[in-house]
Amino acid sequence: MSYKAPLKDMQFVINELANLSTISSLPGCEDATPDTVEAVLEENAKFCGEVIAPLNHPSDKEPSFWHDGKVTTSKGFKEAFKGFVEAGWQGVQHPAEFGGQGLPKLVATPCIEMLHASSLSFALVALLTDGAIEALLTAGSDEQKARFIEPLISGKWTGTMNLTEPQAGSDLAAVRTRAEPQGDGSYKVFGTKIFITYGEHDMAENIIHLVLARTPDAPPGVKGISLFIVPKFLINADGSLGARNDAHCVSIEHKLGIKASPTAVLQFGDHGGATGYLVGEENRGLEYMFIMMNSARFGVGMQGVAVAERAYQQAVAFAKDRVQSRDLAGSPGPVTIIHHPDVRRMLMSMRAQTEAARALAYVGASLSDLAHFHPDEGTRQAKLAVYEYLVPVIKGWSTEMSENVARDGVQVHGGMGFIEETGAAQHYRDAKILTIYEGTTAIQANDLIGRKTVRDGGAVAKAILAQVRATEAELAAVQGDDFAAIRRQLAAGSEALEAVVDFVVANVKSDIKGVFAGSVPYLKLAGIVLGGWQMARAALIAQRKLGAGEGDAAFMRAKIATARFFADHILSQACSLRIAIVEGSAGVLALPEDQF
Repeated sequence: MSYKAPLKDMQFVINELANLSTISSLPGCEDATPDTVEAVLEENAKFCGEVIAPLNHPSDKEPSFWHDGKVTTSKGFKEAFKGFVEAGWQGVQHPAEFGGQGLPKLVATPCIEMLHASSLSFALVALLTDGAIEALLTAGSDEQKARFIEPLISGKWTGTMNLTEPQAGSDLAAVRTRAEPQGDGSYKVFGTKIFITYGEHDMAENIIHLVLARTPDAPPGVKGISLFIVPKFLINADGSLGARNDAHCVSIEHKLGIKASPTAVLQFGDHGGATGYLVGEENRGLEYMFIMMNSARFGVGMQGVAVAERAYQQAVAFAKDRVQSRDLAGSPGPVTIIHHPDVRRMLMSMRAQTEAARALAYVGASLSDLAHFHPDEGTRQAKLAVYEYLVPVIKGWSTEMSENVARDGVQVHGGMGFIEETGAAQHYRDAKILTIYEGTTAIQANDLIGRKTVRDGGAVAKAILAQVRATEAELAAVQGDDFAAIRRQLAAGSEALEAVVDFVVANVKSDIKGVFAGSVPYLKLAGIVLGGWQMARAALIAQRKLGAGEGDAAFMRAKIATARFFADHILSQACSLRIAIVEGSAGVLALPEDQF
């Protein structure tokens, strides 16, 4: 089915929850006026809906394929990518000095969502290229920036991230790929990398691989990893392409989902060594790669929102069209299934979770912009701390949510959802990888505990909760059952989240396994409480606009109803999650290994 970008909800979140007016007043963000942003989003929605979205289902049936070291992408991908980069979409958030549009992350984020909702497989090439650009902007030399960034933004070249090896998945301390200095500033790289998204393809002239490797005298473990630029084709002094580098794709994977995205096995150095160039300083590669990974993790969170939106739209369309059984309240004949209460429950659950995750992510994007562009250093640091707390939640919770939403999408379709021709199953299959790559949900949860909660004694989490409590006070001042219910569940949720933060900080040293046994439930709790907070804020704004006669009244009433549903059905899970985290470790760790 077709995809239609939810522009009305996107604009509401950007303007009302993420405060576009504040972002556009920052130095360097002045071009992000409401009119410009509206025009950018409308044009992006048109391109994604008309050019990219129609490729999604056919490319799943006829995915990219490998032959004799080369990958041919799915029919239409090469032409679509040409249109994508020529229109400037790769450079929305990147600096104008390198050919980008220089717009804030808040503006780029809905563009990212629309692209991934149109086709996850296609969009991955842009996601990895964004990460490579961010890493080079932060850690690359002036010469590397001048040589590599403009072609990446223009789409002449694309970028990849090379971390994983057959023996080194999430444990990067086990990386064995080696880089030997040549005395002229270059290195020869030898090793195997797996799971390399768009590691080989036919959509661009060159591919710039960012590769983690060890130099001969590197210390053991993660402290001895360096980052290298290893291009598919070497680059001449004038910027033209030179000889083929010794970096080759030896196969691509056959996968459950995102089938059209070529996931490559890359072999470096089988014919004398692949030429590479050090990024930054030796042994700081993991630090630099985390820049790329954090960018990608936020992007994967947006993938979760995107596939959830696509699954929701398809389920709604089917529910309005599929005729089955009589209405429970009485009807002369069969009715469309959207009349049945449980179908309505599933659709509302899909809608509410998607809107909550979108709101939290867009608010996160605005915090990132404040952290980058605000003139006051103290404000930048404070906003960065909150953004960094949210990144594992946005990645982990949004992707877990997307899997649940896509599952419900199949369920709404009934038996037809199990049939590939409807497309509902593809969303379910595609969503599964989102909870795994760029760090599994457990890795995001470990990060949320270790780096984002324990390290500062829960200070950032408590600062966010203070803002949640302010919203609770606003809810208490509004009349009506909807707002009373939202306030009640939000208050219970914030109390549960605070109790868990206190538990984590107090017990991590004395019972580290017990604390980490509840890490994923903690991430889920943070997601539903902070997502519920954004839904509550949206309901308050919608109520004010209704009172003032502003905006689309039906849209505003739907915002309130959706927030109420989220509070009653999703946010109400907070207390049980608190119990599982604070009291549940004994059951997790009870059995000895040989009883599994």
